[in-house]
Amino acid sequence: MKSSSERVLGLFPYFGPDSVGGVQASARIAWDAVTEGARVPPTLLVYAGENHRRVMRNGNETLIVNSKREAVYRALTRRWSHDVVFVWHLGLLRLLPFFRFPKVRVAVMLLGIEAWKEQRGLTRTQLAKVDLFFSISDHTWRKFLKFNSEYEAKPHQTILLGIGTPLDGETPAPSTTPAALMLSRLSKDEDYKGHREVIKAWPRVLQSMPEVELWIVGDGDLKGDLQRQVAELNLEKQVRFFGSVSEDAKEKLLQDCRCLVMPSRGEGFGLVYLEAMRVGRPCLVSTLDAGREVVNPPEAGLAVNPDNEAEIVDSICRLLEVSPMWQQWSTQARCRYEKTFTGKHFQERLLADLLPDEVVSLPDDSR
Repeated sequence: MKSSSERVLGLFPYFGPDSVGGVQASARIAWDAVTEGARVPPTLLVYAGENHRRVMRNGNETLIVNSKREAVYRALTRRWSHDVVFVWHLGLLRLLPFFRFPKVRVAVMLLGIEAWKEQRGLTRTQLAKVDLFFSISDHTWRKFLKFNSEYEAKPHQTILLGIGTPLDGETPAPSTTPAALMLSRLSKDEDYKGHREVIKAWPRVLQSMPEVELWIVGDGDLKGDLQRQVAELNLEKQVRFFGSVSEDAKEKLLQDCRCLVMPSRGEGFGLVYLEAMRVGRPCLVSTLDAGREVVNPPEAGLAVNPDNEAEIVDSICRLLEVSPMWQQWSTQARCRYEKTFTGKHFQERLLADLLPDEVVSLPDDSR
């Protein structure tokens, strides 16, 4: 393996083994790539809570801070000899003025809704000093520029995410119970993922397919509102809430369902689509966010306007139907994942632009 001789400093939010969410999952994969692809050991500064004071990686320097004050102290009280600063979350750009670098190249990753607004104050000042913008989708880059158009001429590269490794063996057959799966945090702060719209449409789905079920996985302060909506529509027998589940249970539900349904309005990417495609499950995405870049409708599923109930009903019924078209979607979903969206694919895309001076090839077991 050829490696880069540039020394990297990573500024990341906490992504230890007990963290959940797409930002954290992709951060783990990204930093593993940097560690594997750097000849000179990189340094990781992690902004975390008090309960997360632990070394997350062995063999490389990891600094864990739990306040801005501590981060600033760490930055000011040492000499930094790094060549590249890789900022995984836009909010951490505010730490940059406190580091004293003789010369450094700054790369920042734009992940989603945190970038979809006008940037102000210290973050805005530091954006002018960024040498390379990464975004996890073209949609995220366009939304960033909508509110921050002065950076349009800056170097930019879309780095599509990826997770995991290909499934071994044949694509598992779904359960005999035809079910659509919704899988996400149930947070009022993320009340844009399509749960209300899908539940509202479910009585019309049942008119065409009386035996189907809707499985909702996840927990949070939105769950009670959704349960009340289900009760008001008398759907308690057809809509099941599973709460938080283990990774093994999540994998089983993905394999048992016939499709993943998440017509969201605000996905910067949507790792859950990859989890479904990996096991050959087609996805319902929205026409309004980055889900289309992942699923590429109609290749690995369908896309709807979440404001159009008739579209939602028709598309869910098509994705639940036992048909040659479903089999084609299933095959294409798994193939699209395996050709484009494994963790190794993501790592290679990232390193090609973050450390471009030398070709970096990751071994298979780095995925």
